[in-house]
Parts: sequence; C-alpha cells; structure tokens
Amino acid sequence: MVEHQRQNEDGDVGGDGPDDTDLPVMDEARQPLSRKLPIPSSMISPYRLIIILRLMILGFFFHYRLLHPVHDAYGLWVTSVICEIWFAISWILDQFPKWCPVRRETYLDRLSLRYEKEGKPTELASIDIFVSTVDPTKEPPLITANTVLSILAVDYPVDKVACYVSDDGAAMLTFEALSETSEFARKWVPFCKKFSIEPRAPEWYFSQKIDYLKNKVHPAFVKHRRAMKREYEEFKVRINSLVSMAQKVPEEGWTMQDGTPWPGNNVRNHPGMIQVLLGHTGVHDIEGNELPRLVYVSREKRPGFEHHKKAGAMNALVRVSAVISNAPYLLNVDCDHYINNSKALREAMCFMMDPSLGKRVCYVQFPQRFDGIDRHDRYSNRNIVFFDINMRGLDGIQGPIYVGTGCVFRRQALYGYDAPVKKKPPGKTCNCPRCCCLCCGSRKGKKVKQRDQKKKKMKHRESSNQIYALETIQGGIKGIYTEQASKTSPDELEKKFGQSPVFIASTLLENGGIPDEARPASLLNEAIQVISCDYEDKTDWGKEVGWIYGSVTEDILTGFKMHCHGWRSVYCIPKRPAFKGSAPINLSDRLHQVLRWALGSVEIFFSKHCPVWYGYGGGLKWLERFSYINSVVYPWTSIPLIIYCTLPAICLLTGKFIVPEISNYASIVFMALFISIAATGIVEMRWGGVGIDDWWRNEQFWVIGGVSSHLFALFQGLLKVLAGVNTNFTVTSKAGDDGEYSELYLFKWTSLLIPPTTLLIINIVAVVVGISDAINNGYESWGPLFGKLFFALWVIVHLYPFLKGLIGKKDRLPTIILVWSILLASLLTLSWVRINPFLTKGGLVLEVCGLDCD
Repeated sequence: MVEHQRQNEDGDVGGDGPDDTDLPVMDEARQPLSRKLPIPSSMISPYRLIIILRLMILGFFFHYRLLHPVHDAYGLWVTSVICEIWFAISWILDQFPKWCPVRRETYLDRLSLRYEKEGKPTELASIDIFVSTVDPTKEPPLITANTVLSILAVDYPVDKVACYVSDDGAAMLTFEALSETSEFARKWVPFCKKFSIEPRAPEWYFSQKIDYLKNKVHPAFVKHRRAMKREYEEFKVRINSLVSMAQKVPEEGWTMQDGTPWPGNNVRNHPGMIQVLLGHTGVHDIEGNELPRLVYVSREKRPGFEHHKKAGAMNALVRVSAVISNAPYLLNVDCDHYINNSKALREAMCFMMDPSLGKRVCYVQFPQRFDGIDRHDRYSNRNIVFFDINMRGLDGIQGPIYVGTGCVFRRQALYGYDAPVKKKPPGKTCNCPRCCCLCCGSRKGKKVKQRDQKKKKMKHRESSNQIYALETIQGGIKGIYTEQASKTSPDELEKKFGQSPVFIASTLLENGGIPDEARPASLLNEAIQVISCDYEDKTDWGKEVGWIYGSVTEDILTGFKMHCHGWRSVYCIPKRPAFKGSAPINLSDRLHQVLRWALGSVEIFFSKHCPVWYGYGGGLKWLERFSYINSVVYPWTSIPLIIYCTLPAICLLTGKFIVPEISNYASIVFMALFISIAATGIVEMRWGGVGIDDWWRNEQFWVIGGVSSHLFALFQGLLKVLAGVNTNFTVTSKAGDDGEYSELYLFKWTSLLIPPTTLLIINIVAVVVGISDAINNGYESWGPLFGKLFFALWVIVHLYPFLKGLIGKKDRLPTIILVWSILLASLLTLSWVRINPFLTKGGLVLEVCGLDCD
C-alpha cells in the first residue's frame, strides 16, 4: 500500500510531488522516495531568534569585559578574556551549522513498487558491504560473527548483497570463525526471513528480555525458535573453543587442515589472501535458497611498506569488491556494529535511487546507537547530542559528516569524481510584453530540443560504457574503452587507479556490474593483484581516491573531500535504529577513544587538507566548512579550558577575581548571557528530541574530555607532526567484576586521569579555603566570595561524574594517580604563593586595623 501524505517535499533529495490520493497507479514512478521535513516554525523561529540575541549579548559582554579591566589582578583578567574570546569563536563554529536542521522520511513501499515489480527480476541496486577487523583478541570473533550474520540475513535480494570481511591481522582464528559462521548462516538466514525477526544478530536476538510469543501467530515458530537457539548455543561453543585453542600459538605456527602452514603466521610479512565462503555455485541454505556472497580478505603486508591502517584496508576492499562484484553502492560497518534494522539498506536506497536528485548524494549516514550502556550514561557514551542535534543541523546544509561506520556510499564518489552539475533552466531573453508568447514558445522549443539532445547523449554514454574488448590473459582481463576513457588518457587512468585493467574497467561503469565474459578464476587472480602491498605506489589512492590517508580519523577526511567535490550527503534516522554497536565500557577506554579522535583532528589541522585553507572554489558550502573547521580545531580548546578551570582556585586562594566590582549593568549582561545559553540548549533539546539528562551529560563530558584527552591529543599531535615522535598511552585494568554494568565505572591506570583529578583537588581545596577565610573575616567578606564560589562550583559540578567515580568505590582509583595529582596540585599552589604577581613589590603592606587592642 502507498502511504498517503499531504505534505510536499522541498528538500534536496526527493522533489515536490502531488497529493498521493490524486495519483493513479501508473504515476508511481514519478513519486519521490523520500521527503525532507523542516522543523516546525514554532520551534525553529524562536531558536534562530535566540541565537541572534545570544550573539548580541556576547557583544555587550565583551564590550563590558574589555572596558573594565581588573587593575589589581591584570594577569588574571587578560587570561580570562582571552579564554572567553576563544570560547565564543568555538561556539560560533559549533552553533551556526545547526541553523537549518531538518528531518527526513522515507517511503519503502514506493521503493518496492518501483524497483520490485511482480513477475520481473528486481531492479534494486547491488550493495557491497565491508566489515573490518584487526585483532581477534580485542575484537572477539563471536561479535564479528554476529555482525556478519546480521548482514547475510538482511531484507534485501540475496543476489544483490555481497559481504567482504577484511582481516587486517591475518589471523587464522578469524578465518576459521568466519568459516563456522558461513556454515551456521545456512540455518540462521532462512529462520530470520521466514519469521521476520528483529534484530538478525543471534546474540542480541536471543538476549532480548521480551515475550517472544507476542504477535507471533505462526504455529511452528516456538518449535523453530527453540531449535535455532540450541543450534546457536552449539555454534557459540565451537567459536569459543577456537578462541581457547588460539590462546597458545604453536612454535612452528598455525597449520591448515590440509597440513600446509597458515600464510598469515607472520602478521607483518604475508601474502594476500582471498576466500569466497558463500555465494559460489552449489552453496545454499538448508531450504535450498541462495545465500549472499561472503568473502574473506586479508591484504598483503611486507616490511618497508606503509599500510595506512584501517584506511588502507578499506581501500583494498574497494578494489577487491570492484573486481569481484562491483556493486554501485558500498556499506561499511565496524566488526562490532551489527544491522539492527533488516530494512536499513532499503532506507538508504530511498535516497540513493531517488530518480530526481539522488544522483548528487555521495553517502547516506546513519546515527550510531549502542548496547550495554546503563540508563544514566555517566560518561556520555551514547553521544546523543552530536547524533541527534549536530548531525541534523548539517543535514539541512550539505549533509552530515562521515563518522566511520554505518554509512552507505556511492562508489563513484569514492573514486574522486565530481558531483553531477545541476543545470540551471535558461533565463528570459526578451523583456518585450508584446512578444511574450513568441518568446515563451521559442524557449519551450529550445527546452524540448535540449532535453532530446540530453537523452541522446545519456543513451550514447550508457551504451559506450558497455563497449569494451576483453582478453583473458592468465592473471586477469585487459579492457579497451572509448567515450569516457577519451576524456582521460590511459596513462592518467593508471596513475589514478593503478595498473589493473579490470579495476580500471569497473570504475567506468556507473551502474556497476562485471563483464559476462569474465571467468571467476581470472577475477580472483586479479583481485589478489589489487591487494598487493605495492599496488598503490605512485597512484592517487589515499590522496584523491578512496579513503583518504594522513590521519587516524580517516572518516573526517574522506567525507570532507567528497563535499569539496560538490557532493551532498544525507542523514537517515529510521524509527528502528539501523545499526547498533558496542561503546567503550569505562571512563579510561572512553577517554582513549576520544584521544584518538582528537589526535586525528590535530593531524588534519597540520595537513594540506585542513578545512581552514583547503577546498576553496569547490562545492563546499560555507556553513558546512564551519562544521569541518570546528571538527579540527576543537582540541585546541583544551588549553583555554584547563586554564579557565584553574582560575577559580587561583581566585579563591589569592582573594582576587577576574571581574571588578559588578554593577547593575554588568549583572544584567551576565544574567542575560546565562539565560541565552540555557534557552539555546532547551530549544535544541525540543527540536532534536534529546532529554535533559543526555544534554547535561554531554556538557559534563565536554569538560572532562577537554581537560584530559583533548589536551594529551594536542601535545601528542604536535610531537608527531613537528618532531616525528610517536607516543602511546596504555591502559591496564585495576578492578574486578561487580554487577551488570560494573565495567562501565572501573578506573584503569592511564595518564589521562591526572589533569581532571588535579583540577578537582585544587578547586575543592580552594572552596574550603575560601569559605574558611570568609568565616574568619566576618559578614562583609561573603559578598565578594559568592562569585568566586560559583565559578569554582561550576568546575566541580562539570567534573562530578569523574568525582563520583573517584569516591564511589574503595580502591577504585589507582594510588599512583592520586599521588601524582596531589603532588601536582601542591606544586601549583606553592609556586603561586612563591611568585604571587599581586603581591606588592616592596613587600607586605601593613595597615592599621582600627581596633583598640588595649
């Protein structure tokens, strides 16, 4: 059934359409597959007004701050003003990309009616799905297996899905676990599709605390479910036995079943490996149906070559998939991110295959959702504010940034091609009112003529894309191309894509597919060649093609380059989350995750691809550029933030303050600023659908991460970029199990914990000293104290989740962290007393107290 909607689409993806109720069935092909829903004016208009008012209030605030210096604490005043100016710039970069937030809606029924006509082969586009894994000891094979099973059971035509698993650690454990997974999939996939279960990752399906009999009317369901659960438990036993066997590596290395040594025994020196586990002739599920293709890939590694970590592995998968299946669209997921919504691929295709404006979409990004997080989410693991507010704001400009997983790409966009140019309609050439009919008629004739010419060119281009001569030559297939290749010489194509004729041929096929004349054996031989460690030498891979190198956060760079080529992206939030993954299990791991992201931003900042100066004159919109600039400069905020969090303690210990005696005007400005900040957050929570708990946890972790991970990432990035020194921060466990969510709040030794612990200690000590001093000095000293106390309590409240973790359990905090933090706090305090800049140079000034001591 077609959903009846009466609102028109006015967005970039999915065009205007007439009312569904007035359309006959024959007009289904003209209906959009998606719709952009603007935020209601009752929410967005006050939101924009508050932003403008806040900007004006900031002007008054800095006008007052700059014209009213604190003469007896000039150093503190200058430092605080510089920090506040930086915070204001950071707010502008973060706020204005959220100026045009949107929501989107898809029509899955229209997609089926258009591309899955009854009695005809499906016309849905093929999708190659990439799963990346490295170390099975850190990424359990059972988790990877569940991700692969959810992909193989997805609600999409089986002949249109191919799953490629990249094992960048060349582990025999991963290969054998994947082999077991392919065997279990023959039973799991038909069970999922027969009973339409969700999710289709067995570990999470069987662990759901729901009544599985509810709404299930099939009489055989209970019997099949119990049998399948037994099968899955046996599957888990086999996987866990493989893991146990892998704990002790034989001296001679691993051997395969035929007695030959495992090629990946040396992780840093091994040949490329490809094994098609499912999808070849003769392998079907237990009901005799075809299964999606499943391919194991481990690229070649040799000493002396730069392999570029995950980005290099993803580029290897791009080439392998292009040779073997060459789907026009790609989905990449991390090994711990399973498909939670079996219709996720169809959701993405509603944007990619939209006939009106879908051609300009380079990727569809889904939000990340996580399992295993308690309802309090003390360390903001869900990152709700970013995914439900910031990303929706970007979707109204040029699209969300790429976040590294849960993203469906257009293959042509990954190849570094520019987005299709949107041709403007011809303008009016005559202003004479008397000949308007003639002019309109001539314009209409020109339009028809141009449209006919365009159709002829498109038909000619499509036909020419299919014209090539194939020669089977042992290691591969060489092709000769006309039309499109005439724009680029063969030498230029080889320099861009490498020296594989089969791969170059695939890049010229916009709609994907492989030649019918190609033999599987020849294609596999060619696939081995394109994952060799020297294939990318002297090519544009990692520079203009594929995932971009130069940063540990290759996702930001890759999406940025696509937007610079004029493409737009789309943010899709289905009612049922499309993907779910595993979040960091404790604060230490969370801080190290944030450290990695921040380090990548620092690397981009010092690279040629920095959005501050790269990509001008291309297709990147200004507000989108603001967002990318914010994504690479935010680690620098750690310096003013840690200084600003130290100022309250200094003020309380010295009796000085960063502002002079506050007047009525100043009070009004400060209150207006605080109210505008709160109002902005409240309205954002309304249109983003974010709860106040999630918003507040995000604010708290912004401070916690800013004074720890971001600061370390900044110095680590400076050492790496400027001095070529690589540093690393290790984590070791210091606590045991204590309940369902116990690991969420374990403290592990890491140097990242020292700065926030130090800030907590000096601010708590300063509050105690300030209150004690006020008690001793009488009533009049309480007035000036309130501002300083508010300042210090602001820091303590934002660090409260960290403080709660410190005191929440005996022996939770490693002693070395406490010792170092106390020593650092004491050193800062004694140094300040020794070099107090507010002390009169001539020594102490003694004044008569006015009391008669006789």
